[in-house]
Amino acid sequence: ILTALPVPPVNVRPSITLESGERSEDDLTHKLVDVLRINQRLQENRDAGAPQLIVEDLWELLQYHVTTYFDNQTAGIPPARHRSGRALKTLTQRLKGKEGRFRSNLSGKRVNFSSRTVISPDPNISINEVGVPVDAAKELTVPVTVTSYNIESVKQIVANGPGYPGANYIIRADGRRIKVTEKNAKEFAEKLEPGFTVERHLIDGDIVLFNRQPSLHRMGMMAHEVRVMPYRTFRLNLAVCPPYNADFDGDEMNLHVLQSEEARAEAKILMMVQEHILSPRFGGSVIGALHDHITGAFLLTYKDTKFTKDEALTMLSAIDFADKLPKPAKDKYWTGKQILSLLLPKDLNMEFRASICNLCDKCKKQQCNDDAYVVIKNGEVVTGTIDGRAIGAFKGKILDKIVRDYGKDAGREFIDKVTKLAIAAITIRGFTTGIDDEDIPEEAKKQIEEKMKNAEKDVNDFIAAYKKGTLEQMPGRSLQETLEVEIMKVLGKARDDAGKIAGNHLGMDNPAVIMAVSGARGSMLNLSQMAGSIGQQSVRGERIKRGYQNRTLPHFQKEDLSSEARGFVKSSYKSGLTPTEYFFHSMGGREGLVDTAVRTSRSGYMQRRMINALEDLKVKYDGSVRNTTGTIIQFCYGEDNIDPTKSVRGEAVDFDEIIRNILHFEAGSEEGIEEIKVAGEEEMGLPKEVEPSAEDEIEVE
Repeated sequence: ILTALPVPPVNVRPSITLESGERSEDDLTHKLVDVLRINQRLQENRDAGAPQLIVEDLWELLQYHVTTYFDNQTAGIPPARHRSGRALKTLTQRLKGKEGRFRSNLSGKRVNFSSRTVISPDPNISINEVGVPVDAAKELTVPVTVTSYNIESVKQIVANGPGYPGANYIIRADGRRIKVTEKNAKEFAEKLEPGFTVERHLIDGDIVLFNRQPSLHRMGMMAHEVRVMPYRTFRLNLAVCPPYNADFDGDEMNLHVLQSEEARAEAKILMMVQEHILSPRFGGSVIGALHDHITGAFLLTYKDTKFTKDEALTMLSAIDFADKLPKPAKDKYWTGKQILSLLLPKDLNMEFRASICNLCDKCKKQQCNDDAYVVIKNGEVVTGTIDGRAIGAFKGKILDKIVRDYGKDAGREFIDKVTKLAIAAITIRGFTTGIDDEDIPEEAKKQIEEKMKNAEKDVNDFIAAYKKGTLEQMPGRSLQETLEVEIMKVLGKARDDAGKIAGNHLGMDNPAVIMAVSGARGSMLNLSQMAGSIGQQSVRGERIKRGYQNRTLPHFQKEDLSSEARGFVKSSYKSGLTPTEYFFHSMGGREGLVDTAVRTSRSGYMQRRMINALEDLKVKYDGSVRNTTGTIIQFCYGEDNIDPTKSVRGEAVDFDEIIRNILHFEAGSEEGIEEIKVAGEEEMGLPKEVEPSAEDEIEVE
């Protein structure tokens, strides 16, 4: 128990002089003055023999001041306030919480050698690079120790002075720092000796860390190589946006310049962007083609798209292709498949379904009318369209295979080249989308209208049956719940049908459809809502029912259960919504916004708690997970000892691939594989191979 109250030194509670010239004391000083004052009065009153009541009052007041000096948020005690009414910030508040001493100044600090500005896209730099503005490069420095080997080049840098690429400071062997200016630059350049340290500007090829907050996974901070560029924003390759979750609507990012050779080596080996193409979350690629790249690859390779020699050379010059052109496939014309094949490793063999696949009942494989079955033999695209399923971020199969089988460098080179080639292709072909891409013919509109009328009639029939009591009740549900389920079914089907009708009238030459089916952006559902019908709006997973007494809006009768009175929007975005539809649509939208905001804060706090709980766990060399005291938490990491980034669709070993490689080696060609397989199956008496159905393909999104 304290018998004396220790008073902290003045540098813990500095006083500041305001512009008006008056002194303003720190909150702690104010509080200490209060304690002293009351203590003085208590002593005087006690010595003067004042009544017991007054002494007790002062005693309690002193206790109050000491309590609030330590903690001004004690439960059940009114906080001490400033004259202005602001609560004082006392000792406990200085230490506690996010803004307190521990989290704000000890675990997390502000750092030097960092910069922050807005980001802009640049498809022409590599995924490993970051464009740094000249102004930032002049301000951020890297220390270089002068040796007999580099003294000449460092002299040149110092001679440039503060002009780019120059130096800002020289640190002599005795530790003195000298600022380099235009006047003294030449003089100090001559005086340089081994053992001096020169703080030079950032130059191309320096290793820096690049980060976008919030850093939610390890790819939120990666190492890039510097590329110094004009203007005032950081440039970032588009393919690297998903791991950072970055877009260019005003996002800012942070850059940290590494100061030691050791840090640079470590960052280059462990943190370089190309080391993180595969995500530890699901083992697929998080860096890959996006939006324009996918559309470009689609336009390049769909069916037998042809290009003249000039066009082919223009596209290939975008990727600095230095080899000879292959022979033209069709009299003086090169197909897009031929051009794209030039980027693939010569021994790559693959088969898979493209994004544009319609999932027919029986797959025709190479004979597919939609060109949706991709076959790559010895690095040549034989059939199929290259789209999101082949090269896209998150789902690109070719990309995935190249990174796994040919290494990280090959993966980076493939991403850099395929994205540039796709942009060159989309530039030659031209691609645009507008409001008229959602136009559908009158006959389609009539069909949709018909579907909506039928759905409305079905809903009214259900409501009539419900009111009569003849509606068949579902097991485990009340009559009202049964009605709601049936109505939702009917209206859901109506929207899907409207979407199908709209989709059937929007062909593969429609830019909006191309974006949706190739996996570039959006979906056929978005399109069907634009052209066909938006469908049922829901709040908390059910039809809209709250509002006024027994009705959603005053525009409807009381107890009205019909589709439009309960938030069904039969209009499309293109045709525009009626006022009541718009209101219901806003209700559904509002719920989405609130939900997002709530989820963000919840998940942030949850992640913080998990980090604190798991921060001392690591995987030991015997495959067990242990904490710092050596206690075993898990005998076998993840119960299978597999690192997701090195797994194949969650499995440690890709047996299909191994068997395929062995067969390919024995058969000498892809064609021979089929013969061996058929012969082997007959020998073992196996039934003929059954076509895998659409459900068998597991998608990683």
